[in-house]
This record gives sequence, C-alpha cells and structure tokens, in this order.
Amino acid sequence: MRPVEAVDDETELVRSLYPALHRFAAVVCPPERDANDLVQDALERALRKGPLVDLDAPLAYLRRSIVNLAANERRGLGRLRRATPRLARAEVSTPSYPSDVAELLQLGPMERAALWLSDIEGLPSATVAEILGCQPEAARARTSRARKRLRALFDQEEIQP
Repeated sequence: MRPVEAVDDETELVRSLYPALHRFAAVVCPPERDANDLVQDALERALRKGPLVDLDAPLAYLRRSIVNLAANERRGLGRLRRATPRLARAEVSTPSYPSDVAELLQLGPMERAALWLSDIEGLPSATVAEILGCQPEAARARTSRARKRLRALFDQEEIQP
C-alpha cells in the first residue's frame, strides 16, 4: 500500500494537469467522442502502469497517450462507418460546428495535436516531437503540412458559395 503522502501528491498532480489535458483532448479527439472520456482513459492507462509522480514528464506522457487513443478511436469509427453506411447516415447525426472548427476536424488527430502544441502552446519542435513520438524534423514537417492543408480547406470554403 502506498503512503498517504504519495496518494495526495498524485491527486494534486492530476488536478494540476487535468485542465491542460482536457483542452488538448478537445482538440485531438473525434467529434463523436467526449474529451473528458479521452482524458480519463489516458489517466487510467497511465495509472495501471504505475504512479504518475514517478514519470519524468507526466504531461507529455499523457498527451502522447491521448493522441494514440484519439487515433485509435478515429480508425475504429472509420471502420464502423464503412461497415454500416446506411445506419450511420440514418441514425447518427454529426454534430454541427462553426465552419473553422469543421475544417479543423477534417485534419487527423496527429495533425491537430501538432498544430495545437506548436501554434497554440508555443512548444518547440523537440517537445512536440517527443509528445507525438517522432523526430523533430518530422514534427516540423507534420505541423507545416497541417497548416497547408488547413489553409487549403479555408480557401476551398471561400470559393464555394
């Protein structure tokens, strides 16, 4: 059994990280999934491996877990949509978002994560790469491609009446 101080430290750590994790999850999760559920799944998986206070960079570790879970969820939802096309169109309503958010949701979770981490949080490429599980050059390239794709989506929207 862990000492009470260790449990208190871990509880405080989760409380301090949760708002940043929730904001990040809201950006990378599929629209059909609740960001809170994604954060809780990431926390559950991390806690099964051991105490969070033992991690060198718990925020980066949990962000990476959230990106992986979101990517898995997106793949699973895609398979479900392909397997049941008529059911998906008839019974499942896609949430309606303002146009800018709709374009952002057309990017994959890794692309949204790269944009969020570099452009919103201002993290350096090395840190973004660590969270995304790639080399810094790959993180810069992924962020650049995501920006270009988002610009193209915005330009496409302006052209269409």
